[in-house]
Amino acid sequence: MIYFWVIISYLVLLIAVGAYRSNLVKTQDDFMVAGRKLSTGVLVGTLLATWIGSGSIIAGAGLAYEKGFPALWFDAGVWAAIIILYLIAGRVRAFAQYTVPDILEARYNHYARILGTIVTVIAYTAIVSYQFRAGGMVLNLVTGISVDQGIIITAVFVIGYTVLAGLISVVYTDVVNGIIMVIGLFISLPFLLKTAGGWENIASILPAAHFQPLGNMTLMEALGYSLPTMLLLLGESGMYQRFFSAKDEKTAKKSVVGWIAGTIVIETLIVILAVIGSAVFADISPEMVILHSVKFGLPLAVGCLCLAAIVAVIVSTADSFLLVPSTNIIRDIYQRFINPDASQKKIVLYSRISVVLLGVFAFIQVRFFTRVLEMALYAYTMYGVGITPAVLAAFLWKRANAYGGVSSIAGGMIATLIWEIGSQPFGIPTVYPALAVSLFGLIVISLITKKPPEEKWRPFYKPKT
Repeated sequence: MIYFWVIISYLVLLIAVGAYRSNLVKTQDDFMVAGRKLSTGVLVGTLLATWIGSGSIIAGAGLAYEKGFPALWFDAGVWAAIIILYLIAGRVRAFAQYTVPDILEARYNHYARILGTIVTVIAYTAIVSYQFRAGGMVLNLVTGISVDQGIIITAVFVIGYTVLAGLISVVYTDVVNGIIMVIGLFISLPFLLKTAGGWENIASILPAAHFQPLGNMTLMEALGYSLPTMLLLLGESGMYQRFFSAKDEKTAKKSVVGWIAGTIVIETLIVILAVIGSAVFADISPEMVILHSVKFGLPLAVGCLCLAAIVAVIVSTADSFLLVPSTNIIRDIYQRFINPDASQKKIVLYSRISVVLLGVFAFIQVRFFTRVLEMALYAYTMYGVGITPAVLAAFLWKRANAYGGVSSIAGGMIATLIWEIGSQPFGIPTVYPALAVSLFGLIVISLITKKPPEEKWRPFYKPKT
């Protein structure tokens, strides 16, 4: 039961922090973009804690259990995406909006804003949903309660915590979560390696393919894991929201450097731990490998620290991905089309109500997928092909116009749904046909229709000096 009380104590601490900082939420800027005051260190911490969630701890680790080091293809797309983001982070902050749909309307039109909001709600609630499942898996392992009961407890906590103080609270607890995560993972490595009998013993137990670049995958299969993660991150609303929250353009750009360094180290470490765990625990669910390694392969004190780290990353990711669609609904639908003159107090109140409703919607979605990896790839693809091409084109391609942007968003979203409903015909991962449809809409439709006026693209480019 010591594991249970460690987790409960940690969650109570987070609630206390959230309750304290809720008093600081007075305006839309406070709730949605943390008052636009974040420093480089805080940004790095919140970017790391937001991205490294159960997609890495559960899905990525489960893939490493089954395939070994080739599972790094799942993470490689993220590393490539962050390098690209370095080029535009400063311009994103200079644009100084609240949401990605703000960008889409400014660059294209209001239809792009509406479609962008729909795609974000669908994809992000799916991501929140599998954070709930991951939380349920953790509680099941450490307390013996059913996974379903654990999912309910996780959902109630995440929704309640996010409601309290919005981004102004989330980002600062993210920093603490990130520190605990890094310390816990690094401390666990030598202990787990000793439990496994060293690398020579691990290599003798596992198939040789586990240590090869592609393993038993084809390049197409490997890219089928990389592309969804890369496309999601390139357009990820929570990341743009954090860039909007930076105190200035230089801070936003500097934070990306620390972010990529931390992400490469942490995600690689997770894969290493999962590979070691696969040699120790032969008959478990692949997605449970990190959790089993923590509870059964480490000393009690180290295991407690690591479990706190796992809970930290699940909570950080869940509350961040729940806050984004809530912001979209209030900012991009209610405030934009229904009540443009809404008071700051009303916006904060309705944002909190939206968090609750979307949290319930995310909870309902838990029933539709059996594995975290399946949910992750679906959500990443939905958002990555629906939003990312249009968002990147806003900053990088002056010829992109409203017809192309809207076609790209709608086409990517519809293609993803059709291919997923059809259970990926011909065994082709959804990301390939969906991305092809999205890029066709963006590029071809933009080129065969008239050029956008300069006032549409000029705000996204720094003036020449």
